[in-house]
Amino acid sequence: MFTRRQLLTVATAAPLIGAPAIVRAQSWYAGYPFSLGVTSGDPAADGFVIWTKLAPKPFEPHGGMPTVPLPVKWEVASDDRFKTIVASGEATARPELGHSVHVEVAGLQPDRPYWYRFALAGDQSPRGRARTLPPASASPRALKFGVAGCQNYEDGYFTAFRHLAREDDLAFVYHYGDFIYEYKQRRPDYDKDGLPVPHVRNHIGQDCLDVADYRLRYAQYLSDYDLQAARAKHTWFPTFDDHEVENNWVQDENWKAVPPEIFRLRRQAGLQAWYEYMPVRAAMLPRNGIITNMYREARYGDLLSIDFLDTRSFRSKQPCDDGFKPYCPGIDDSKTQVISPEEESWLVQNLKRGQTQWNCVAQQVMMMSLDRRRYADETQKIYNIDTWAAYTAQRNRLLAKMRGLDNVVVLTGDEHQNFAGLLDNGDKAVAVEFVSTSISSGGDGSNLRTGSDVMLKNNAELKFINDQRGYLVCEVTPDAWTTQARVMDQVSMPGGAISTRATMTVPRGQPSLQIS
Repeated sequence: MFTRRQLLTVATAAPLIGAPAIVRAQSWYAGYPFSLGVTSGDPAADGFVIWTKLAPKPFEPHGGMPTVPLPVKWEVASDDRFKTIVASGEATARPELGHSVHVEVAGLQPDRPYWYRFALAGDQSPRGRARTLPPASASPRALKFGVAGCQNYEDGYFTAFRHLAREDDLAFVYHYGDFIYEYKQRRPDYDKDGLPVPHVRNHIGQDCLDVADYRLRYAQYLSDYDLQAARAKHTWFPTFDDHEVENNWVQDENWKAVPPEIFRLRRQAGLQAWYEYMPVRAAMLPRNGIITNMYREARYGDLLSIDFLDTRSFRSKQPCDDGFKPYCPGIDDSKTQVISPEEESWLVQNLKRGQTQWNCVAQQVMMMSLDRRRYADETQKIYNIDTWAAYTAQRNRLLAKMRGLDNVVVLTGDEHQNFAGLLDNGDKAVAVEFVSTSISSGGDGSNLRTGSDVMLKNNAELKFINDQRGYLVCEVTPDAWTTQARVMDQVSMPGGAISTRATMTVPRGQPSLQIS
């Protein structure tokens, strides 16, 4: 794997950890190779994935690294001072995958924290913290976890991630997608007097089209230390939505009418970059242009089963030509789908197993079918066509399968607002849906958008709405599911404050909401 010259260069560097760096005869790179931080993800009862990426100059081609594979040492410890090493080894950072490192650590104890780090030659990475899940046979009395996503770099600072890093006792964080936004730098905004004003921050580079473009965008986002802090502190279940590739893409369809065979190349590039930067297992490496098994399950003892969905890769093209539109016949087309038949069958089977106190469906686009009218002069019901509301046949089938379970909670993102409401199958509520607001997308926001009162009046199932940035914290016990909407006072300047806007509780066995 390594040439004689490469091995000689490695030999001039210090051993893994604890030894002082020695003078090197030559160097492959200049700068700190772990500039994009560390993270962990896809936890199980006996382990998790630990991640890093070599990028001493992250905005340069290949992150400032030579195009050769390099050995990276890693360690996992049972204490934060690394006095007791419980697992260690060496992984290869390959240039074909942007010198990313994904180590699938196994053989650990369940339901406890661990600490990990990496080293290349004389350089040592920041320390990360990870946590294993309890085994399926366990009966945990409580679970606390976070929900976050939608983080447009140009719209605001990532201070919410700094606050998320300080949330204690989170078993994991579910990231529902839109980790990056693929757009080039936007035109300036305008103030109330019509004068141009700058964005909070600007994207580097053009619209993302190839792997190099996407890598640069991820590097820019991960240069933010608030984001790095949250990734290092918590263990993540990452999923993707649309902006990891292109706005509102589905299957090989895109809104710019690029021929499918050409768009598939862009999708391949976007999903490869997503894999490179996420702490996920090798099974999720893109194959034939897609990630075939992004949907997956996790168990938290007998307390909670979580099914993570993929609502992009196999979805039918949006009816009504997408957007926010009145009804069109395509909404009721029985042949359309948000998830594939295989994924639907898998989900229904998991929901009906009855092995946990709660079932959670963690996915990307709203499942409530809301009337989106906000103004008195709008006479027809308005649908968000990029949600489950525009795919009524499959939506109704799934809600029918939830009937009688009385323990289903749906977690969603995408909307850049907080929503909470009931999912009904005709005349009966069958589940509760919490929609998490964005980290920064949409800017500062406010308590309520214009017309929110109209939406609440027109949608009896909708119980809560809020337009501030932030994230959710969910606390689950055998008797109740409680979700806190944690919101920022502003994101247009650094140092925003966090507070709890609402506390929403679902009693087990009763798909209903109590809000305080």
